[in-house]
Amino acid sequence: MGQALYRKYRSKSLAEIVGQEHITETLDRAVKSGRIAHAYLFTGPKGVGKTSIARILAHAINDIKYDDDSADIDIIEIDAASNRKLEETKALIEKVYVAPVSAKYKVYIIDEVHMLTTDSFNALLKTLEEPPAHVVFILATTEAHKLPETVISRTQRYAFRPIPKEKVAQHLSSIARSEKIAIEPEALDIIAEHGQGSFRDSISLLDQAANYPQPIKASDIAQLIGVPPTQLIHDLILNISNGTAKDVVTFLHQLLDQGYPPTIIATQLAKVLRADLINGSQILESESELSLLANLLDVSAASSPEIYLEICLLKSLTNYEPKPASVIEEQSVTKKVTSSKKLAESLDQSNTPIETTQSMETLEPEPKEKEIKLSENFNQSSWDEVLTLLRTSYNTLYGVVRMASVEFNEPNQILLKFAFPFHQKRVNDPKNKTIIMAALKKVTKQEFALSCIVDTDLLNKTPSKAKPEIDKLDTISNIFGGAELLSP
Repeated sequence: MGQALYRKYRSKSLAEIVGQEHITETLDRAVKSGRIAHAYLFTGPKGVGKTSIARILAHAINDIKYDDDSADIDIIEIDAASNRKLEETKALIEKVYVAPVSAKYKVYIIDEVHMLTTDSFNALLKTLEEPPAHVVFILATTEAHKLPETVISRTQRYAFRPIPKEKVAQHLSSIARSEKIAIEPEALDIIAEHGQGSFRDSISLLDQAANYPQPIKASDIAQLIGVPPTQLIHDLILNISNGTAKDVVTFLHQLLDQGYPPTIIATQLAKVLRADLINGSQILESESELSLLANLLDVSAASSPEIYLEICLLKSLTNYEPKPASVIEEQSVTKKVTSSKKLAESLDQSNTPIETTQSMETLEPEPKEKEIKLSENFNQSSWDEVLTLLRTSYNTLYGVVRMASVEFNEPNQILLKFAFPFHQKRVNDPKNKTIIMAALKKVTKQEFALSCIVDTDLLNKTPSKAKPEIDKLDTISNIFGGAELLSP
């Protein structure tokens, strides 16, 4: 049976530890000078080296070579989660006063020490106050706030930090080379980011990814951990900005049906929203975006993350406008063709899903009573008709196109100006461009040339969006499904 990579590449000395130099250098000087404390407290998130450094320190102060597979009778590791009762703590304390067998110090490493009961802490406290000269305690915890202040004050505390993403990626690259794992740098970046500063979690994920066909691509890692592509997250934001409650819920459930966990969707959504906010390219109103960012923090802790995420998104809707009866009637006919199957098929495409190209004649039924009456010249009114047509069958694309400033100064030529390159790129995609030009032709019965540019001057001219007024009953129905209303 092969050895797990995180164990194989576990550091064997303080000098080999990566990312915690502020701790290892201090401990190394203390060991070399012989200034050994009677109790240490290591705090910080999981997987950042607390236990590894505790073991290395225990061997270093005893001048014993550290080998991950070796065991020394004078170095005792205790899991507080399994030995938290008072009786077990008393049994430990009784052995503390027994001298070490062969080493200079008897070292007790107590992992997840916050799990001890109050009585156990009280029993341990006296030993920490007046320990035998031959005993060293190394306490480790991920939740220092649960420790009594009386315990903390009697230790030397070292706060471990999450490892920077860049250092994790570099370390993973070194391991990949040693293991002859061919993997793209972008894939390593995703692993490092997903590990959230934990070497152990990141190396374990690399070990799992090694089973993929090589070279391992970023898309392989995204699929492995269930991270939705950034493009899908942008589409979700567009639905929040421009869609209805039904649009948002439908799109979210398509993501969930693709196997993306709600907690990871929330994490990726928060990441994209934060980046857009910092770059000044946010689509949502600032107040709505900040509120959504705050709410997304609670998704992972919710008893039902899927429902909680759904409610967070519905609260953030920034555009809702009732549809005319004629549009609703047309949509009921169109729905058979442009149902959620179209979105599912588009999500199955690569990392940049775009609505399936179909002719507007197929997707849009002809008006039953009379043809649309056109203006003599193409103008803003005609363009509004094009937007209405797009919204009926291509709501996501409509959300992008409606952000444009439109110019039609030249005959049969339309110029769309966008504030952000992201919008221009979406509209310039050949499939999307074909859809827009088909809509233009349907409204005007003429061929048009369509071009797009980025105009950053529009950043200061973006109109404020109306705050949604969503019918509460419709919102509840969208979340939990339709229901019959009972008369009193």
